Amino acid sequence: MTDEEFNPAEHLIEPARKLFAGPIGFLKSAPGLEHLPSPDVPEVTFAGRSNVGKSSLLNALAGRNALARTSNTPGRTQELNFFDVGDPLVFRLVDMPGYGFAKAPKDMVRKWRFLVNDYLRGRVVLKRALVLIDSRHGAKDVDREIMTMLDKAAVSYRLVLTKADKIKASDLAAVTTATIAEARKHVAAHPEILVTSSETGLGIPELRAAVLEAIG
Repeated sequence: MTDEEFNPAEHLIEPARKLFAGPIGFLKSAPGLEHLPSPDVPEVTFAGRSNVGKSSLLNALAGRNALARTSNTPGRTQELNFFDVGDPLVFRLVDMPGYGFAKAPKDMVRKWRFLVNDYLRGRVVLKRALVLIDSRHGAKDVDREIMTMLDKAAVSYRLVLTKADKIKASDLAAVTTATIAEARKHVAAHPEILVTSSETGLGIPELRAAVLEAIG
């Protein structure tokens, strides 16, 4: 497996770095579709289990320490969080509420499913979803559920392994191969995956480029 099979075009890495080095800021939290911002720019959304390291990855992507802190504020965990990128505005990052709550009340799970499903099916400016998977554990059934939801909503998505610095290289290679095989089972999944670490910066330039690639 070559690097080219994981990474987007090399020429996008530097433009993406410059874009993410510019203005990025929290816009709003949306507890329901009626609170969504106007669909006037492309959006790329992040999905992942509640402990997958989504906030850390968003902060690493933006090169800021506390960009995603707002989305961790108590009471906002079940909302869509929007971040403006660029001035003038180029696109938005959307942090979806984490899934896979082992002890979450059924009404919370139901609210999450309705909010996310309605957003995925009805957001015309949504260009791609990035589904984050903890490299220490690989794809779980809850990850496959969101992948199936994305398949049914006809939303293009890409799998992103997180916390790659937390496991041995041989184990990472095995979970990477397994994740590629998982992606190939889903009709809306991008065939290339990304391997990242918020701690070391591994894969962050490629992830930025993947976002830029997605918005066209």
